[in-house]
Amino acid sequence: QVQLVESGGGLVQAGGSLKLSCAASGSIFSVNAMGWYRQAPGKQRELVATITNGFTTNYADSVKGRFTISRGSAKNTVTLQMNSLKPEDTAVYYCNGKIVALTSSVAYTYWGQGTQVTVSS
Repeated sequence: QVQLVESGGGLVQAGGSLKLSCAASGSIFSVNAMGWYRQAPGKQRELVATITNGFTTNYADSVKGRFTISRGSAKNTVTLQMNSLKPEDTAVYYCNGKIVALTSSVAYTYWGQGTQVTVSS
């Protein structure tokens, strides 16, 4: 069984910073790309940032220059450093990973349970 567990959400004033963390655990053979997505009330889930096994990153235009995604050397953890936060960044943030489980030969997409980020104006 594979799990992704997030931590680090909370309430912050506009202009402030938060750091989200996510760790993959369980019966894992390999972790490929990982990323962060978010979903605001009444909106569809959207990509925030992704990072490959080779540490290539990709960001949504709305967060470029403010957010930084990184992975640990063991490649089963991913963090999202969020600076200069805006009220429109308020959402539930989900960790995502393309993971090959020990019982599988292909990678499946796994999701964390989500963590709330609220930015007050």
